[in-house]
Amino acid sequence: QVQLAESGGGSVQAGGSLRLSCAASRTLVTWYSMAWFRQGPGKEREGVATLTRDGKDTEYADSVKGRFTISVGDAKNTLYLQMNDLEPDDTAMYYCAVDSRWLDGRGALSYDYKHWGQGTQVTVSS
Repeated sequence: QVQLAESGGGSVQAGGSLRLSCAASRTLVTWYSMAWFRQGPGKEREGVATLTRDGKDTEYADSVKGRFTISVGDAKNTLYLQMNDLEPDDTAMYYCAVDSRWLDGRGALSYDYKHWGQGTQVTVSS
């Protein structure tokens, strides 16, 4: 088991930046796959970014490619999502997730990960 706690959400104007954090109760090296998902108002949940444990495979939703970056902190217990050039369509609840399976490729954006955090709200105004 693992507890995941997201933070760093907030309200920002279009063009601004936020960095989301996901603090894990167990070292992230335990998990083969890590990800950020989001669910906007009236929308289905969508995969935003994924990362394999070795850091060699990252996947991004087309809508965020070039603007968002997923990474793991040096202490290996925090997952980050750096979000730049934010747009109103990025408004959503953002969730981090981890799984003990090796999930890579574009399909990793669609898997139902085993462990989830409670989410942090991001609101982008125009």
